[in-house]
Amino acid sequence: MAASIVKRVSRVKKLNVSHISARYKLLTGSRHFSTSKQWNNALVLGVYENESTDSIDFTGTARKFDEKADGKISQLLLTVKKPLKCGKTRTLHAVDPEFSSVLVTCIGKRGEGYDELETVDKGRESIRAAVAKAVLQLRELGENEIEVDSCGDTEASAEGCHLALFSYDDLKAEKSRKPAVRISCATRYSQDKNSMEKEWRKGAILAEGQNLSRRLMEMPANLLTPTKFAEIVKEQLADKCEVLVRDKDWAESMKMGSFLSVARGSVEPPVFLEIEYKGRHSDSPLALVGKGVTFDTGGISIKPSQGMDAMRGDMGGAACVAGSLLSVSKLQLPVHVKAFIPLCENMPSGSATKPGDVVTAMNGKTIQVDNTDAEGRLILADALCYSEQFNPSLILDMATLTGAIDVALGAGAAGVFTNSENMWNKLQKASVRSGDRVWRMPLFNHYTKKITECQLADLNNIGGSRSGGACTAAAFLKEFVNNKNWLHLDIAGVMSNSGDVAYLGKGMSGRPTRTVIEFINLMSKETNNR
Repeated sequence: MAASIVKRVSRVKKLNVSHISARYKLLTGSRHFSTSKQWNNALVLGVYENESTDSIDFTGTARKFDEKADGKISQLLLTVKKPLKCGKTRTLHAVDPEFSSVLVTCIGKRGEGYDELETVDKGRESIRAAVAKAVLQLRELGENEIEVDSCGDTEASAEGCHLALFSYDDLKAEKSRKPAVRISCATRYSQDKNSMEKEWRKGAILAEGQNLSRRLMEMPANLLTPTKFAEIVKEQLADKCEVLVRDKDWAESMKMGSFLSVARGSVEPPVFLEIEYKGRHSDSPLALVGKGVTFDTGGISIKPSQGMDAMRGDMGGAACVAGSLLSVSKLQLPVHVKAFIPLCENMPSGSATKPGDVVTAMNGKTIQVDNTDAEGRLILADALCYSEQFNPSLILDMATLTGAIDVALGAGAAGVFTNSENMWNKLQKASVRSGDRVWRMPLFNHYTKKITECQLADLNNIGGSRSGGACTAAAFLKEFVNNKNWLHLDIAGVMSNSGDVAYLGKGMSGRPTRTVIEFINLMSKETNNR
């Protein structure tokens, strides 16, 4: 990444790797549960924001439960004269013999939908945030089996719960880990339980994909080398996808000089992952490309030491591709996807690429590498070239590419650069549904000139100044794409969460995995309706 942009996260203690490997196992969702453990039942109910102090505006499930409890819920809530506001909760006990705790959470105003200025569905986002807060509070109370109100949008409710309960504490002592919690949808009062359970499962799978992305991004770089990343992805996707693990010799045979130039400084061998999911046959698959720098020091153009530990997450693009494919395959979407993930470390050493070196990409273009910390675009260049060989209907790449996009957008949205108005509209529509926003950035020829004006080669890997850094990086990638439906997502600004998204804990965010899954879903529906 061109600059360290992520706030410092807690350092992992130096541990014996073989000991960790013996007790560590990758989990994509909730933890394993002991069958001998005593489980406590709790219930989350939703209410709408209501100014009245005389009545409670319950969701359908909450209203039926209140009737079953002889009106105890409404009576207790009305004893407090201050109405619940969006995101606020009340925890009740001894209102029903089946539940040790009943937590009432306010999901906002009834009928809220798309907010044009915020570019999100406020109703869905309020549900995600409200149920997330509820299940976390119940976990703090020691509750470990929780039924959750669908709150009028079962999928969003499931997403909020499963995303909120994620934690990466696998390397900590058992006593320091977050306790396991089993969550399910409160379907008992629904007339269409099958439909509700189907939507709950979809929401859980969407969250599972993002949680896999978060877990991969959080893993320490000494445990998640390029080789280990490939092993984990192959293990997670082998049931539904074909996973090919290409080595350095293969990359050399493909003349991927740009990719290999980044890997030169590390003792860890580079890996190129090629993944295929065939939910339907197509001669023009949808192509995903993800930047996979498993640790980025900046190389010879080394980064400041402060915050460098967070650069274990510089493979966020690769992680989001893996998480997206996990969910797409589990949802069995009728779509053909090819994914391409170049994996390496960017390290300084006697063999590392030096500022001023010239390398040759797969398409024959030469690149003057004036800043070795602008490495993501170098590995993506060859991956984009290679993806073109499969005649894709579109190419979507994701990368924690520039600190400049964080300066421009912060954590509010991922930056999107595209040559297709149609693809942008679909991606933006997907982001409204997922609640994980995107924002379109310019791809002007003005920026292309900044990287083609080069002293020694066809292209320079930096734009000559700090101005428009995210735009010049995208312009560089454009030089390696011929496809008319290309989207580049610069996700450096959304790489981590420090409280910006209410239903994601602090740490690596796994964004924008769910937006990409929704986008692929939209594309599959369009293709199959032709």
